[in-house]
Amino acid sequence: MDDNKKNRDFLDRDRLSVDQYHEAEHFAREHGVSPSQVSRLIKKSGNDRMSLTQAVRALRDRK
Repeated sequence: MDDNKKNRDFLDRDRLSVDQYHEAEHFAREHGVSPSQVSRLIKKSGNDRMSLTQAVRALRDRK
C-alpha cells in the first residue's frame, strides 16, 4: 500500500487480491457465498471483480 493517501488509483479496486484472505471473505459476504467458493471462482475465472460477480450470479442461478 502506498504511504501517500492522496495518491489513489482505480486499478486496485478492479481486482480482488488472491493473497489477502480478508478481501475474499468480504467479497463472499457481499455476494452471499462462502470464501472457499470465491477462491474456487478466482482459480477458474481470474481475479477481476466484474468477472467474479458474473460467476457468482451464474453460480446462484444454477441452484
